[in-house]
Amino acid sequence: MQDILLMVIAAIFVNNILLMQFLGNCPFLGVSKSMDTALGMAMAVVFVMVLAATISYITQVYLLVPLGLEYLQTITFILVIAALVQLVEMFLKKAVPPLYRSLGIFLPLITTNCAVMGVCLLAVQKEYNFVQTIIFSFASAVGYGLALVLFAGWRERFAVSPIPKTFRGTAIGLICAGLIALAFMGFIGMVK
Repeated sequence: MQDILLMVIAAIFVNNILLMQFLGNCPFLGVSKSMDTALGMAMAVVFVMVLAATISYITQVYLLVPLGLEYLQTITFILVIAALVQLVEMFLKKAVPPLYRSLGIFLPLITTNCAVMGVCLLAVQKEYNFVQTIIFSFASAVGYGLALVLFAGWRERFAVSPIPKTFRGTAIGLICAGLIALAFMGFIGMVK
C-alpha cells in the first residue's frame, strides 16, 4: 500500500508529466485561458490517459509480446489513443456542446498529446502490472490536470492585472509555467 501511495505522490507532484517531464505543453498553453476550459480538458485527459494506458498495457502484454511484435508498440499505442480521443470528441459534441466548442482544436490534439503517449510508454518501461498501470496513469492525469487548473487560475488573473505590455500574452504565460514548475520541484525530496 505504501508503494502505491508513493507512486501516486510521485506521479502527481514529483514527476509531474507536464511540469517535470515537459510532455503535453501544447494543450497546456492553449486551453488554459479559462478555468472552465481547463477543467474540461483535464477531465478529458484523465479519461483518455487512463483508458489509453489500460488498453495499451493489455495490447502490450497479450498481443505484442507473445507475438514478438514489440517494435510495433508506438504505432499500436497511437492507434489506441486516436480511437479513444474520437470517442471523447463524439461524446462531448453530443452531451456537452459548449465545452466541445470551447476546447476547439485542442480536443483532437489530445491524440498527439505526448503526455498521454508518455504515460503509456512509461508504464511499459517501468514494468508496472495491470493495477499499477491504472493507478499510475490516473495519478499522472490528475497531476496534469492540477498543473492545467493552477495555470488557468493564474491566466484568468492576468486578464485583470496590470501587466507591462512586453510581458502580456505568451511571455507571461511561459514565465508563470516556469514558476509553477519550480514550485513543483520543491516536492523532489518527498520520493526517491
